[in-house]
Amino acid sequence: MSFLKKLFGGSGGGGSEAKAPTETHEGFLITATPMAEGPSYRICAIIEKEIDGETRSHKLIRSDMVQGLEDAQAASFRKAKQVIDEQGDRIFRS
Repeated sequence: MSFLKKLFGGSGGGGSEAKAPTETHEGFLITATPMAEGPSYRICAIIEKEIDGETRSHKLIRSDMVQGLEDAQAASFRKAKQVIDEQGDRIFRS
């Protein structure tokens, strides 16, 4: 279970966990979930959209590393928006 918490940004602590920031872009919901790796953060976001009554989800993980959580969240939003603009709904194809 701790793997899932770590994957989705949970610290495993009590109820004082901060909620991951979200933004909408072109009908998609983006949740910034940078992954801590030492003193840096890896750019990561969850991109979701409801299609035909079903919520589809895509986990975006980049190799880019950023210093500072706020900068990593901003970079995660930028990259997710870029992917949405380039791929649109095709992002959910397997």
